[in-house]
Amino acid sequence: MRVEHDWTTGIRTLETDALQNTGVNPLFVATALVIVSTGVIWKGSEVLEASAERLSKHYGLPVAVHGAVVVAVGSSFPELSTVVISTLLHGEFSLGVGAIVGSAVFNLLVIPAFSALSSERLESTRDLVHKDAQFYIISVLVLFATFALGATYVPGGTNQAAVLTPALVVFPLLTYGIYVFLHYQDVREHTQSEDIAIKSAHEWGRLVVSLALIAIGVEGIVRGALEFGAVFDTPPAFWGITVIAIATSLPDTFVSVRAARQGSSVTSLTNVLGSNTFNLLVAIPVGVLIAGATTVNFLVAVPLLGFLGIATLVFIVSARTDLKISNSEAYVFLALYAVFLIWMGLETAGISQTVRGL
Repeated sequence: MRVEHDWTTGIRTLETDALQNTGVNPLFVATALVIVSTGVIWKGSEVLEASAERLSKHYGLPVAVHGAVVVAVGSSFPELSTVVISTLLHGEFSLGVGAIVGSAVFNLLVIPAFSALSSERLESTRDLVHKDAQFYIISVLVLFATFALGATYVPGGTNQAAVLTPALVVFPLLTYGIYVFLHYQDVREHTQSEDIAIKSAHEWGRLVVSLALIAIGVEGIVRGALEFGAVFDTPPAFWGITVIAIATSLPDTFVSVRAARQGSSVTSLTNVLGSNTFNLLVAIPVGVLIAGATTVNFLVAVPLLGFLGIATLVFIVSARTDLKISNSEAYVFLALYAVFLIWMGLETAGISQTVRGL
């Protein structure tokens, strides 16, 4: 078991020892915890999706805004909760960052692939490619610039450790504010075509309950991932990139695949881009604001963001080609994600050393 000299690791060590003393296999417990917690997130996400859709129609939001902002922010709550819970309750900010980047890669490659394979035709639009996708590229660049500034200009920062401060993460938060403003302009110019009568207070209540369920599920997954790290003596960031990223991305997967099956390709794809934009520009800064000055391993962040950039370009090229994502392109997406997982496994095992510090 990997031993670190901090109170959170001490608590995890006591928990693991307690399980071993009772004869319970810690690996079995961690696996069961992740599976059950994923189910809780799934249920919470279903309630969240239904309430968000009814509220969007009630307030007359355009389909693109519904997918890029309302559904994206709601389905990104698992990732946001991961950063908050891993930082505030477990002192593992790197776990939350790993989950965010891993989730972004999953969202760009796996969700569109499943959506394309589950529908007759997953169509894109020029607006999606030239507005949502390009703004997402900006969000990746803004996050990288924030890390670079933390490594070069913040006192204590080095080419190995980027120091993120609350003042520094205002930059990505303001960028997300611009993103919301642009979609707000779409709302102002939109003519409401559908208005449904609902009990808004009831729907907002269901929304709050769904968010609480998701938070509970995320806490279980974080605990399970930390237990995996203790059992296999591996860095927390690896389990954030893999297990937590996949588990917390399932709500986005369900929402996008269901939308694609119903013929709402725009909602399916804008949800992916909007969710990733929120995760990069809001979720990570929120973790910094909670933790105060926080150090990120710059040697790990650079190659991961580089791969995220490659995945983004592959997604945009595929979405622009004939304004659809074909089944053959979907299989390429899945193969690229498999390469990502294998790469992370080789890095963690020490077989490959392209990501220094993982």
